[in-house]
Amino acid sequence: MPEQPKPEQPKSRKGAKEKKPSAPPAQRIFLIVVDETEEMRVALRYAALRARHTGGRVAFLYAIEPSELTQWMAVETIEREENRAKAETLLAKLAAEVQEISGTQPVIYIREGRRRDELLALIAEEPSISVLVLAAGSGPDGPGPLITSLLGKMAAGVRVPITIVPGRLDEAQLAALA
Repeated sequence: MPEQPKPEQPKSRKGAKEKKPSAPPAQRIFLIVVDETEEMRVALRYAALRARHTGGRVAFLYAIEPSELTQWMAVETIEREENRAKAETLLAKLAAEVQEISGTQPVIYIREGRRRDELLALIAEEPSISVLVLAAGSGPDGPGPLITSLLGKMAAGVRVPITIVPGRLDEAQLAALA
């Protein structure tokens, strides 16, 4: 029986790198720390616009601060439930705004603890977070306690870039930046 010819193997050039299919780029997640300030609204709008322009997504962190009334368990439980309901109501309203601007639903994190501590823990635990977006306070008290603490020694330990948006930007300025 005659020997069948073997299919010709592709020849590789010595030293040439093989092209591998590239993975799709990861979606950028812009994290906002939600509070009741006007500056937070500026950070939210900036992050939502950036998410829309880059194909990214917004994430919210709402930290429910510990109660000062730890002596009475029943009062603390009621207060915790009220704070949780307040957080969910606010986040639902903000999520609708982000959905309208960016076209995507935000990721929502609600945690109990000190805001700064929960922020650092979330960034350390969640590898999908790409950028932390904060807005600086525009009043005489300075940029705000969170920015002040992050710009100190702790900023070196944060694994994501921190974008600080001036808290007094208007819609046109935000649109131009994003």
